[in-house]
Amino acid sequence: MHLLQPQDYARWDAFVRALPEATFFHLSGWQPVIERSFGIKTWFYYVEQDGQIQGVLPLAQVKSRLFGHSLGAMPFCVYGGPAATSPAAQALLDEAADKLARELGAGHLEYRGMQRAHPDDASWHTKELYVTFRKEISGDDEINLNAIPRKQRAMVRKGIKLGLRGEVDDNVDRMFEAYANSVHRLGTPVFPKKYFALLQQTFGDECEVRTIVTEDGKLVAAVLSFYWRDEVVPYYGGGMDLARSVAGNDFMYWNLMQAAAARGCRLFDFGRSKLGTGAYDFKKNWGFTAQHLPYEYKLYAADSLPDNNPLNPKYQLFIKMWKKLPLPLANFMGPYIVRNLG
Repeated sequence: MHLLQPQDYARWDAFVRALPEATFFHLSGWQPVIERSFGIKTWFYYVEQDGQIQGVLPLAQVKSRLFGHSLGAMPFCVYGGPAATSPAAQALLDEAADKLARELGAGHLEYRGMQRAHPDDASWHTKELYVTFRKEISGDDEINLNAIPRKQRAMVRKGIKLGLRGEVDDNVDRMFEAYANSVHRLGTPVFPKKYFALLQQTFGDECEVRTIVTEDGKLVAAVLSFYWRDEVVPYYGGGMDLARSVAGNDFMYWNLMQAAAARGCRLFDFGRSKLGTGAYDFKKNWGFTAQHLPYEYKLYAADSLPDNNPLNPKYQLFIKMWKKLPLPLANFMGPYIVRNLG
């Protein structure tokens, strides 16, 4: 068992890129991004045989009075957990995670897979909270547009008729403005701007910042997306108040779908949403089918599964208060709070 060092980043990434089960969120770049953006401690384990990596497991520790003490897949990453070539390699990674969780006194260990890693092991629990929305797309814009349900397609056409356009930015300034405006409206703490800048710097061509503007150049909305194999993953986005009246968010995802299709992508990953939220409804309206994400949890010091859910009444008062904060104050305070959310 080994812990990843910077000199082994290229070797690690070569393994991740070659393993079909691995995801964008297994890449080594997440280690410096998460540590430098949030001050969160990480452990990137790998096992090897005859000098060849056989399995990887990125882990991070999140300690919070409000949300408890956890060890698990990278915070703010929707997928993660062990990625290995064999059950033997995965067992060694599980063993390392188990040992570390006990040493740290963690409440629970969490893996974020699209499939369960331990479906027959009763010590690993799962819960119905998150779904992901993934759909095949064509290289033909007309086919993709016609695949969008009628009401949603009308919203896309509205943005097209109003002359909205997409621009790719080499910085995160406009994207951060639109995103911060949007999350404040929802009552959610904002991520530090440095985090988005680091994502763009670290992942290069695999990270795109797309900004939507009106004909006269007014900022409408923006989205930061990841490109992975033949997939595009819109990950962080938001809109100004203006976006509602011009169907800005609807046009933004269509504009991204067009650009991704032209780039050779054949799968649009609309990302994770919690059941019963507005984001869940929005994605369903696009004709995407929800696919349950069976995250796995192993309990240690905790006696129940975590419930980090905005629909939890415990957080509703916080959300109401946060919406009332002036935006500059919310942008200043947000990064200190969000590092505990994961």
